[in-house]
Amino acid sequence: MTDTVIAATTLSKRYRDVLAVDQLDLHVRAGDIYALLGLNGAGKTTLIRMLLGMIRPTAGSVTVLGAPVGSSGTGPWNSVGHLVETPAAYPELTVRQNLHLVRRLRRITARDVVDDVLERLDLTGYADRRAGALSLGNAQRLGLAKALIHRPRLLILDEPTNGLDPAGVVEIRTLLRDLADRHGTTIFLSSHLLAEVARTATRIGVIHHGRLLQQLDAAELPDRLRQRLLVSARDLPAARAALTAAGYPCEPVDGHRLAVTGPDAPRRSDDVATVLVRAGCPPTELVIDREDLERYFLRLVTEPGADR
Repeated sequence: MTDTVIAATTLSKRYRDVLAVDQLDLHVRAGDIYALLGLNGAGKTTLIRMLLGMIRPTAGSVTVLGAPVGSSGTGPWNSVGHLVETPAAYPELTVRQNLHLVRRLRRITARDVVDDVLERLDLTGYADRRAGALSLGNAQRLGLAKALIHRPRLLILDEPTNGLDPAGVVEIRTLLRDLADRHGTTIFLSSHLLAEVARTATRIGVIHHGRLLQQLDAAELPDRLRQRLLVSARDLPAARAALTAAGYPCEPVDGHRLAVTGPDAPRRSDDVATVLVRAGCPPTELVIDREDLERYFLRLVTEPGADR
């Protein structure tokens, strides 16, 4: 595919008795914000390190921006920015000095790129502060600034909002969407902030025990989320008997509600209410409960064969 920016084929990584990544196939398209979701130890960071050539796969192959990632560190790294795990910086140098050092290492002659990235990451007020004195959130911003200073075509980020306060999370979300929408930057990130992923990602992958369980476009997600109709009534056993007799199977939930489990139940709330009223146990509550990304993710990794 000509628009494939990252392609991993049957990628595996074994550490003695631990299979950290297991025959994983991955395709990231140009312009995507691809979010990789997984529990701690699922293999997210190991995968990212293989994509960047930091560690050698046990089996399989990786291409990034059309170039094979080699065991000697070869790859298209002039067009790639990254932030993996803890952001690194020279603690005795200021934020500005750290960024100018990266600028020179990247062989960027224009000095104004430093001021530009300071402003974009809201670091201008900290430009002359030693990196070692930064808060965790601002250290994360500095790591992102270093990854962005050369305006890469591809940005690979491991937990980019780690340590940021809610306002900072929103700022980074806005920055990533701007990079993708206005500048065509492809972004591959791992995250445990599932609600944030739902607002940011255009494509989502779920990794568990080193295997990629699922890849889907974010636009497909609403059709994958389960819905159920929750019913409360003063006489719950009588309500359950009436609904079951009328062809609406249900089960108790949290002690004071029933979940009507039929696939079309959320669309039949009026009919369910009518059944209960006619049976003499009118509902005190009828609400459609929609699964969110967090519950969908947990279902995928805890229920064998879920959603497949």
